[in-house]
Amino acid sequence: MKINEAARLAGVTVRTLRYYDQIGLLKPSRVTEAGYRVYDAKALETLQQILFFRELDFPLREIQALMEKPGYDRRRALEGHRALLLEKKKHIEGLIALADRSLNGEDDMSFQEFDKSRLEDMRTRYAAEVQERWGDTAAYRQEQARTAGWGEDKWRAVSGRGEALMRAFAMRRGEAPQSAAVQALVGQWQTYITESFYHCTYEILSGLGAMYVEDQRFTDSIDQYGPGTAALMAEAIGVHCRAQAEK
Repeated sequence: MKINEAARLAGVTVRTLRYYDQIGLLKPSRVTEAGYRVYDAKALETLQQILFFRELDFPLREIQALMEKPGYDRRRALEGHRALLLEKKKHIEGLIALADRSLNGEDDMSFQEFDKSRLEDMRTRYAAEVQERWGDTAAYRQEQARTAGWGEDKWRAVSGRGEALMRAFAMRRGEAPQSAAVQALVGQWQTYITESFYHCTYEILSGLGAMYVEDQRFTDSIDQYGPGTAALMAEAIGVHCRAQAEK
């Protein structure tokens, strides 16, 4: 379809598509002899991905760099977009319900429906995960630099340390995530990541904790040490990071 049709379909302006072409973010599938830009299904699919990232406030140059990465996983990105959109839907439905109660004359002075903290937390964690998976982040570069010269013995030693911590978490599955013993393990886990791979900030740690239960591959890998280990780690990390944020 021509540029004006593609713009109308996507809800953007023709000027926007021309700009995307100019900066190399989204090239038309072809340009006719008359100079008209034409977009096929693949180009429209790319445009959809760009607009999803824009919903997360990613800069255009960053979107371009991410989508050009060889390991970019469109399905994984869509799963993250969907989770965030569902949370937005839940937030909006709460506001609509509050408006309905007010219109019906109910004296409801609730303000929790205006709380966007969970939505913003999800947005932050997803953006961090996207950066970690596909972005040229400092953490990624640091990990690459540290592990580049590792031999088999070094990898075995580092892996063994991580597995020992996983087993320690598994042994604490019957305890509360906020218990002193479990929280001590979270601190050791953060130190392990920092000393072995990259500087694990509380923001990164929080994102990792969420990923342990939101990504089935991580859950299955961790739960081989005992069912529920991933859930305990995620909850304990959440407690740990929230406590740090309140200091």
